[in-house]
Amino acid sequence: MKNFPLTATIVAIIFTQIIKYPIAYLFMGKKETKLSIIHTTGGMPSSHTAAVTALITSLILQEGFLSPYVAIATAYGLIVMFDAMGVRRQSGEQGILIRELLAVLREHYVSEEDGQINEKLDQIDDQNMVIDDYLGHKPSEVFGGFVAGVGVAFFIRFIFFYFDWMI
Repeated sequence: MKNFPLTATIVAIIFTQIIKYPIAYLFMGKKETKLSIIHTTGGMPSSHTAAVTALITSLILQEGFLSPYVAIATAYGLIVMFDAMGVRRQSGEQGILIRELLAVLREHYVSEEDGQINEKLDQIDDQNMVIDDYLGHKPSEVFGGFVAGVGVAFFIRFIFFYFDWMI
């Protein structure tokens, strides 16, 4: 038998990662939008939220609302969504602040006489820092992921039942 919940979850991740680029292009413009947004975390919609929402929705459709699997997936989903808006978002905002502080240090507070500070600042490659601007999500991005996850789960259910009926 096909694994409907797993398929819906994976399709939700792929779908939301792909649609991030056109959404960013539409709202931020060509100059601000990078193709790399497709394989990074953050942005609209939240693929993490879409994944857990697709999992929860597909389990409800397959097992029923009162299933213990739905309870487990819902608890897991709430943790993922809270984390996306909380801890991960704060980390992204701190990454932006660190980049801004480095720019200020380089521009204003580094003198020619203090070669040691200059050397240390030159060693920091702030363009390739692990902490990225798109690390976390705004509540609207989590809501977008929620809607996408539910939609993908219903679409995959339709596909599964349509092709089962045809065989």
